[in-house]
Amino acid sequence: MCADKITSFEASGQGSSLSEQFLRPTLESIVSVQEKAGSVPELEGGIVEPWTHIECAMAIDVGNYRDEAEKAYTWLAEIQLADGSWYTNYQNGKPKDTYKVSHAISYIAVGVWHHYLVTGNLSFLDKMWPSVRAAINYVMDMRGPNGEIYWARDTEGVLCPSAQIASCSSSYLSIRCALKIADLLGEEHNDWKMVNDNLRGAILNMPTPFKTPAEGGEISAFAMDWYYPALCSVINKKEAVSRIYNDWDKFIVHGWGSVCNLKKQWVTAAETSELAIALAVNGEYEQSMMLYNWIHQMRDDDGAYWYGMAFPENEIWPLQKPTWTAAAVVLAADMLRPMSPTSLLLDHHGAPLL
Repeated sequence: MCADKITSFEASGQGSSLSEQFLRPTLESIVSVQEKAGSVPELEGGIVEPWTHIECAMAIDVGNYRDEAEKAYTWLAEIQLADGSWYTNYQNGKPKDTYKVSHAISYIAVGVWHHYLVTGNLSFLDKMWPSVRAAINYVMDMRGPNGEIYWARDTEGVLCPSAQIASCSSSYLSIRCALKIADLLGEEHNDWKMVNDNLRGAILNMPTPFKTPAEGGEISAFAMDWYYPALCSVINKKEAVSRIYNDWDKFIVHGWGSVCNLKKQWVTAAETSELAIALAVNGEYEQSMMLYNWIHQMRDDDGAYWYGMAFPENEIWPLQKPTWTAAAVVLAADMLRPMSPTSLLLDHHGAPLL
């Protein structure tokens, strides 16, 4: 369905930080950590979380590591529990923490749809569909009374009755992707569509915790709750852009990127990459590219990316280079490519201005 996207983008004359030469070491820093069974831990020999594992699979797919990406998805299907879920994380091939997180379970739909957009491989889509369908059905049973999806079940299987903007937004995107797969494969899931419509309404009505007390909120907040509705197409166009820019000064350390949490002046490469994606898919390409260029100050000589930078110390912290951080950078680069097949994953509203 598509040729070597990184190489073709380099040929288009865009910046070197989006070139195959620049991104290849970053991709290899992910692939080199992938385990024999197909799992991608956050660090070599470390834990594997389904959500970040999928993020890594998506990134290496962008870099044309097709076999490795399919192996990653096959591993997920093989360890999926009978009820359609996955545990929170795994290590050395075994479950580690056995509670279950809704957005991590539903995210398989995003990864599988992304793989189809990259490859056009309908047979693999068909093969993975039972796993996607089972995961979405499991998450359907985690709904709250107002349309929200609770973020987790504990180790005893009891729902934790709280919902988060970022988690619900991620699930919204996942269900959206699952509906696209279902439509392509000829299945109707009007019940999923109704649930997702209600979920969108619940997200839009959730309190915004990144507002200050004077604004009717709390100063403590994660950046993901700020930009995830824009990233995951819960809101689009002017509404999405307004949400981002209205609170830009709260979260942005100029010249570096987005803090992870307003309580800490800690800029992370992953959050900054995701914010760059949210801007790009809503047509703010110049601002997105600015953030993307800032990220590379956290790049190590091997092409991997440090977790983040702590301020005012201006120090790398922690001294870790997670695979999913590199993955977020690659996915940000991909969303800045003109006519990237995976741009269909999200709602694009305008042509690149780079």
